[in-house]
Order: sequence, then C-alpha cells, then structure tokens
Amino acid sequence: MTYRNVVSAVVRALAAETISSAGGCDFEPKVQCAKQKGEIVGKEAMFLQDCWVFGRLHKALTPAHWRALVAKYSTHVERKHAAISELTRSVRSPAPSRFVHCAVVTWALPMLPGVGGKRSTNVLPAGWYEMDNWSDEPHPIKTQERWRRDIRKVLNREVDEALVCAQTLLDTEDLIDTQAA
Repeated sequence: MTYRNVVSAVVRALAAETISSAGGCDFEPKVQCAKQKGEIVGKEAMFLQDCWVFGRLHKALTPAHWRALVAKYSTHVERKHAAISELTRSVRSPAPSRFVHCAVVTWALPMLPGVGGKRSTNVLPAGWYEMDNWSDEPHPIKTQERWRRDIRKVLNREVDEALVCAQTLLDTEDLIDTQAA
C-alpha cells in the first residue's frame, strides 16, 4: 500500500494511535488474529503499515518537527494538547505569553466551516478566535495581526520542514504514490 502524499501518510499514521479502544498503536493482537486466518491483508495490513509509519516518523523526526506535526494533525487529544503546550514555550515573539499561547492554540485548532464551527468535537468556543481576548492589555489591531501572522509563519515553517523530512523518509521506503493524477 502506498499513500497519495506525505500529508495523508502523516494524518493516517497519527490517527492510527487513536483507532484502538485501548489507545496507542496496539497492532500486535490484530496482526496475530490476521495471521491465524492467513496472510495479513486489507484493513489489518493498512493499520499495521500506519502504525509502522507512526513509529518511523516518531523516531526519525526531530522533537521539534514531531511536535509541530502532532499539534497540527493529531487526533489524540492529550498528545495534541501536550504538543501545543511545548510549541507555546518554544515560539519566540514580542507578544505577551498569553497571546502566543492563544495564537498557537487557534493555529492547531482552527475554526472549521459549519454552523458555529461545530463540524468537529475539537473546536474551541468562538471567543478563542477573537484576538482582543488574547491579551489583558490593549494593543493596536495591526500589532496583534502582525504578531499572529509571525507566530503562524514560524509554526507553518516548522510543519513544512517536518513534512519535507517525512517525505524523504517515506520516499526511501517507497510509500508515496509517484503516479500523477
């Protein structure tokens, strides 16, 4: 099985962690069960590959790159929040720390389309997306926009670098589909 692109590989690998009811990539029982029936194929094979990719990415990527991918793409709530907290501490900005934290959180949990953004359980209350709530002291809107833009630029650059590293790793394993659509 190959992935369409590096983002789909990362998303599937990070989602594999939340697929089992016990949490984590517990592929071994599924593999053992599939072996009893014969060759590992279908969903079990795809799940096994997703878990393998998760492990390879986690081991091969730098902690900063891993944090950025988890904060942006993970569906595991606790790991996503931990990554957001770590990113908040690592981002350098002249903005107040509360502003930085809110900028990172809203970058990692963007408002989704739909009625009040309610397409997902991972949506923040509407007040989180209003920059005026991100600081106790008033700051000009242009300053707030510049701070937010610069913070997001740093975070997006980190994700882009992580995806390039992941692409290189997955290409060496021949897991990315190279055919043009």
